[in-house]
Amino acid sequence: MNDKCGSRHREIPGSNGKGLNVELDSIGNISFETQKELTISSICTVFAESEVISLVSEGEELEDILYGIHKAIADRTMGLINRLGGVEGEVIMAGGVAKNIGVVKALEAALNAPLKIYVEPQIVGALGAAILALEKTA
Repeated sequence: MNDKCGSRHREIPGSNGKGLNVELDSIGNISFETQKELTISSICTVFAESEVISLVSEGEELEDILYGIHKAIADRTMGLINRLGGVEGEVIMAGGVAKNIGVVKALEAALNAPLKIYVEPQIVGALGAAILALEKTA
């Protein structure tokens, strides 16, 4: 996630479990086992993918790579939040990435605040759009 790259629709490999052969439901918990803080520094997801591939080929541990990915996502999110002037009060996280506890915890640490997450965060946007459409037709 960033505002500088036309390929922002791409995901950092491993953030969805595919590139590292990990089940999506387990990547957050695996990242909690990190023993070494790795840095994924590229803003562009294409270059971040190269960094992850390099880390894998260098023999870095899966949990350390996953933690590095989660921290990178949190850092990029914080960059965007700070550009908007920061946040005050409660913070709500929506979207499918909110189901990844590793990203949630990394973002909570960066914010120094807990996140509120709807039970099915990936449908929040669609639900809001449906409510707005219903209100316009009523």
